[in-house]
Amino acid sequence: MKAVPGLQVAIDGPSGSGKGTVAALVGDAIGLPVLDSGLLYRFAGWRAQALGIALDDGSAVAAMLAEAGDQLAWLPGGVVQFAGRDCTSTLRGEDAGAAASAVAALPEVREALLTLQRTLAKDGCVMDGRDIGSVVLPEAQAKFFLTASRRERARRRWLQLKGSDHALSLDAVDAELQARDARDAARDAAPLLAVADAITIDSTTLRVDQVVDRILAVLARRKLLR
Repeated sequence: MKAVPGLQVAIDGPSGSGKGTVAALVGDAIGLPVLDSGLLYRFAGWRAQALGIALDDGSAVAAMLAEAGDQLAWLPGGVVQFAGRDCTSTLRGEDAGAAASAVAALPEVREALLTLQRTLAKDGCVMDGRDIGSVVLPEAQAKFFLTASRRERARRRWLQLKGSDHALSLDAVDAELQARDARDAARDAAPLLAVADAITIDSTTLRVDQVVDRILAVLARRKLLR
């Protein structure tokens, strides 16, 4: 069971809806790379540093991204290659993370990365986020919006944090999610929403594998798998 050539699957949803986990499993199941916008920001910062570009020079970083796009490849399994070399572990390192934070707020970089995401997606991908179906990949052949009750999303997030140095109470996590949901829904640029042609899946009482199976069933019914 593989995706038809060029299949784009957009998975949006609020924090704690399980979209990242589901996207990874769907990508593995149908042989598509899962594009991670966070790693793209890390690539922008890492590559800029390697070339000696100031991280606050938005125009220069954007120009670098435009030139680097042809050498950047995203492979199934989350492997990122640049100029034929695997740079995945480097991009997940602390240095790349710090550089990503520096460039992420630059509007020129955000625009350049939007173009780069669309270029990388042309060969087919699964992409998750909050504005994929509405902004990044509005022409995606399959769009899904994952949601769950806020309390259930808070519980999932609380379980992730439990035992860590940043552990919070369930009520505190719930309050944070409520505030984040409000910000995501109210922001002027690309607010969180379920677009009209997206299929909404409420995962409150579903296991991850059940959500994945529903998505795969939709793709099969639309003859997007072969």
